[in-house]
Amino acid sequence: MRFTSRGRTAVLAVTALATTFAAAGCGGGEETEAEANEVTIWSSVDQPVQDGLESVLTAKAEEAGYTINWQKVDAIDQLIMTKLQANDTPDIALIPQPGVVKNIVSRGAGFPLDDVVDMAALEETMVPGTIEAGMVDDQLYGLIVSMSNKSLVFYPKKAWDEAGYEAPETIDDLNALTEQIKADGIPPWCMGIESEAATGWPATDWFEDLVMRYAGADGYNAWVANELKFDSPEVREAAAEFEELMFTEGNVLGGREAISSTNFGTAGNPMFDAEPGCMMYKQGSFITGFFPEDIVADLDANVGVFGFPPAEAGGESPILGAGDLAVMLDDSEATKAVMALMAAPDLGTEAAPNSSFVSPHKTFDVELYPNELTKTIAEEAYASTSFLFDGSDQMPGEVGAGSFWKEMTAWIADQQDLDTTLTKIDESWPEE
Repeated sequence: MRFTSRGRTAVLAVTALATTFAAAGCGGGEETEAEANEVTIWSSVDQPVQDGLESVLTAKAEEAGYTINWQKVDAIDQLIMTKLQANDTPDIALIPQPGVVKNIVSRGAGFPLDDVVDMAALEETMVPGTIEAGMVDDQLYGLIVSMSNKSLVFYPKKAWDEAGYEAPETIDDLNALTEQIKADGIPPWCMGIESEAATGWPATDWFEDLVMRYAGADGYNAWVANELKFDSPEVREAAAEFEELMFTEGNVLGGREAISSTNFGTAGNPMFDAEPGCMMYKQGSFITGFFPEDIVADLDANVGVFGFPPAEAGGESPILGAGDLAVMLDDSEATKAVMALMAAPDLGTEAAPNSSFVSPHKTFDVELYPNELTKTIAEEAYASTSFLFDGSDQMPGEVGAGSFWKEMTAWIADQQDLDTTLTKIDESWPEE
């Protein structure tokens, strides 16, 4: 699941925002020309990202005769469902979960984008798989305008270079590197999955990355849709690799027993000690904001990154990702025009230099990113064979943010075996 939606008090946020925006609903009387040309957008993206996107979009819209009213809200995936019931929604909403997009469409509240945006152009410019993330019943309803890369392994650049380690090209290479680092007397991996009420989500990200590598993109999508069970050979192969990397004695700082109680936000920090406590931390691109202040002050000098390797050299090399999908909740001419502008590859030109923004367009000018680290993160995404949206964000809530988190945590904490874990998750899927 996308980090920014985890650990928040969604009920309080929805209650507060429902009051705040109560006056924004439909009123009586005829709409003025100015009102007809104003397009309201809601999002929960980080403020620097919003500021950059809004700056470019506002200029484009004004030139075309439209006005943008972009409002920052909390927990939009929760809020939007409440506002749908009240018939009080923005014209466009940036939704971080494909499952919520599908829910919106099932309620008849979303409008397809196939005839609004230039689909042929998007096929040419966007990372493979990003368009599919917003498809419902073979139509595009959610357009990714900002993405994140979660198939990344970070490392302490200075200590890494001094030791002469090299980024692995396959999972076998990754296993060999793990053994090499351990032989040098350092725990190879940092790992932590504690996240208060959302404890377990970092483990699901790990698992998803491995499933897509052993099952391929098609197998991964079948697994997310419950067509391929957790208790299947492909998923068991992923589990075996996870066990080898995370449960082998000496592989993880603090050992297996520390993983479930170590906070994900600080788990990677021991990499930057004078004598590194661990050498690799698999996390999403956002994790750099959790590193110590002196490390963040010069990311290029202190932090290195490589993409999580494919199962075999030259084989499928997908990335696990997340993103914000623009959904059209109104089909006025103004809304359609603004949505078309949001599909432009240069939408992020102001956001990229000043925030964590990564464009979903592989044609985006990587020189606009603020540092070499972010450039590498983006280039790994652009070179991937496909973008696969976070699986737990697509699964039903009972599974994705329920049994998957819970049972993975119990397995990692050695409270139950793998057979029990896989069976419990399979049994938790709601009936159609």
